[in-house]
Formats: sequence, structure tokens, C-alpha cells
Amino acid sequence: MSVSSPTGKPVSIEIIEESLYEIRRKIQPRAVSGVFARWRWGLVAFTQLLFYGMPWVNWNGRQAVLFDLVHRKFYIFGLVLWPQDVIYLTLLLIISALSLFLFTAIAGRLFCGYACPQTVYTEIFMWVEKKIEGDRSARLRLDQEKWPWSLRKLRLKLTKHTIWLLIAFATGFTFIGYFTSITTLQDHFLDFSLGPWQTFWWAFYGFATWGNAGFMREQVCKYMCPYARFQSVMVDRDTFVVTYDKGRGEPRGGRNKSDDRVEKGLGDCVNCSICVQVCPTGIDIRDGLQYMCIGCGACIDACNQVMDKVSYPKGLIRYTSENAMDNRESNIATWRRIFRPRVIIYVAIVAVLSSLFAFSLWSRNPLRVDVMRDRGSLAREVEGISLENIYRIQIMNSSENPMTVSLKAEGLDNLKILDSRGNQIDSLQVEPSSNQLLPIKVRISISELEPGNYPIVFDVEAIEQSSHASVSRKRQEKSTFIVPR
Repeated sequence: MSVSSPTGKPVSIEIIEESLYEIRRKIQPRAVSGVFARWRWGLVAFTQLLFYGMPWVNWNGRQAVLFDLVHRKFYIFGLVLWPQDVIYLTLLLIISALSLFLFTAIAGRLFCGYACPQTVYTEIFMWVEKKIEGDRSARLRLDQEKWPWSLRKLRLKLTKHTIWLLIAFATGFTFIGYFTSITTLQDHFLDFSLGPWQTFWWAFYGFATWGNAGFMREQVCKYMCPYARFQSVMVDRDTFVVTYDKGRGEPRGGRNKSDDRVEKGLGDCVNCSICVQVCPTGIDIRDGLQYMCIGCGACIDACNQVMDKVSYPKGLIRYTSENAMDNRESNIATWRRIFRPRVIIYVAIVAVLSSLFAFSLWSRNPLRVDVMRDRGSLAREVEGISLENIYRIQIMNSSENPMTVSLKAEGLDNLKILDSRGNQIDSLQVEPSSNQLLPIKVRISISELEPGNYPIVFDVEAIEQSSHASVSRKRQEKSTFIVPR
């Protein structure tokens, strides 16, 4: 059965149904070698070594990097962050976002092509697929619907997915190890005693890795990642991107190696389509810059290999800017145009924020003090001769060393600080990366004051005892002393 198209020509309903149904064809990229392929695999090795190895690094007897949500502490080597230090994490995220904008303004989607987890794990999964199922043509044949299921095909598919799942669940396990001590997690796993939430997140991140890197692949980059959509506002005609030289390559066409392309009226592009076959997102870079391009450089490596075979100069596809391509600028002139206003502004903002971040961490006082009044008993008389107010004082030690803390109250004469039993507090010990909540009484003679609210100040001094030296830390917290009528 057929229907009429807008042009009046009959169109088969079967063709329409097939075009609506077959939204996506599975992409099987061709293997490629070269400079950019080596860079990609180098960064795959670096990022995975960092990701899998960091939870096992110890620092002062604990995990070096641990985001302990249960106890509300973030450990980053010698730095211990509490909920009150959220400003540091916020500033770090802002610096990271602006750095990403800076790199995009200079050289496009470098992060996507080389360091994004989606790209990294897709590369790993495709490498496993290649080793098990064969090269691109073998994988395409194996995926064809007309290719019958056999014991060999079942064995290949089962082996591939088994290894994929092992990698995915190892990734999920390691990811949880950044939020729960990795050694504790390992012991619970070996004892089959993982908690319900640990099991849930392990399964969630494991299946997410398996699905995204094994099945969705380029669909995540094309449709799910917001970065692909707003990168266009961060690039301009001087941004370095993967670019096809149309002036040199067109008109494209096949030819023998011995043919004179000038006589045949052809450009350098031999129309082999290998640049399309190696692209992990399945685009044709010869159609111009597209938002789906992740800047991985696979098409550059592939095209350079073809140019070598036909004895043409390399660089038909290369990293350069649109202005450099249109104006036929040299590499030196192109590099000079990098430092343009938007790049300078990004660099200045990142430099200022990074300096503030570093200075703030360097000058950070690891002693934190919070003073809270006891709402159940604001003021009371003691033995008819003294008046006392009840407070709760929280002392936080965010350093890796123990502290000896002394307390004083100033603002009124003869103020005394007592513990809950009525004993005067001279000093107390606060362990590393811990806090103490201490109920205290501030007492004064009843005959010395008129009724009212009087401002007082708690002076807290801590001696941080490290293996090298003792450092004095000080804090002051304001409060009020109430004299009732």
C-alpha cells in the first residue's frame, strides 16, 4: 500500500514505518591509531588509575579521600571539611566550572573527548568488544538481524556482557568506596553483609555504567549531556576545534594513487569515509562543526593515515580555528589569537578565585566554636549568693592533631566557667577530627549586677600538638548573660 507525499509521489507505508521505527542505528567505530588515539588511551589509563587507586591510599591512618556522609566529614588528604566548610566545596565547584568554560573557549570539547567518564568507559567497553567479537566488519555482521543465533554468537555475546558487568560493578563498588571506607566495604562484601543502601547504590551505579557505556554510548553525548547544548555559546571562530579543510578537500572523489587530482578536478579528499567510520558519535566532520562532535581527534588520525597512503600532505582534518582555516593563517598566527578578551576574562576570574581558595585554605583556623544558650534554663540563683546562666558550647577540631583547649568568659568581673557538676573548667582535650558538646555554667556573684542582659565573650584557646611543633589557635564567640528581675 502507498500514500502520496507532499510532492505528489507515492511513498510506501512500509518505508515510513521503518523510518519511524529505526530511530537509531548502532554505531560500531573502526579502530584507529595515531597521536590522538595515544592521548586518549593515556588519559584512560591515568583517570582509571586515579579513580580505582585513590580509595586505597592511606593518610595518617585513614583513607586519604573519603566523603563520610554518615559522620558529615569530608577527608581530602590532610584537609578535613565539616558542614560549616561548604563554602570551600562551593568555591571549588565554581572554579571547576569556569575552568571547563576556559578550556572550551580555547579548544572546544577537550574534556568530552579525553576525560569525561562517559567517553572513558565507552572506550574501555568498545576495546573489550573488539577483543571478543573482532574488528568493525565482524561486529557489524554479528549484529545483523539476518545473522542467525548460534552457539558461537551466544558465547561471544555472553562473554562480552560478563566482562562488561564485571567492569561496571567494579566501578560501582569503587565509587561507593569514596563515601564508605573502602576497607570496611570490602570486609562487608566478603562477609556477604553489605547494608541495603550500599547494595542499592552499588547495583545502581553498576547497571548505570553498563547501560551508558555498553548500550547508550553516543546517545548520552548527543541527547542527555547538557554540555553538548550550551558549548556553542562558549566557542567562537577562534576556538580550536576539529575542522575539515573544505578548500583543500573539495571536490572530493575516488581516484587511483597514480592519478593527477588537478587534471581530474578533484580535491585531496578521496571520499573513503574512514573519518566517519572511526567517529564514536557517527558524524561526518566534512559537513562542518556539529554539536555531536566530542573533539576526540579520531578522524584526524584516520585521515592522516589515508593521506600518508596516497602521498598527500597531512592535515586535511586537523585541530585549528575557523578563522585560521578561512584566512589560511599559519600556526603561529593562530596561536596568537588564543589570548582574546573572553579567554583573558576567564583566566583572570579563575586565577583570582584560585588564589582566594588557596589563601583561605592556608589561613583556615581548624578550631571551630559554637555557643548556644540552654533554652530550658536561662538563668537561676545558686545558694542565694550566686547567679548562673546555662550554655552548651561545641568545640570542633578539624585538624589531624589533638588539641588542648582552655575556656575563659570575659565582659563581666569574676565570671567563672563550671562544668555540669559545678567544677571549674581549666582545660579539656579534643581529639583529631572530632568535636565535643559540653554543657557549662557561667556563674557570678548575685550582688554585683542590676537586672538586664549583659554582653559577654567566650575566649577559647587551643594548643594544637603536632609531631613537629605546638601551634596556638584562638576563637572568640559572643553571647549574653541574663540577670533576671
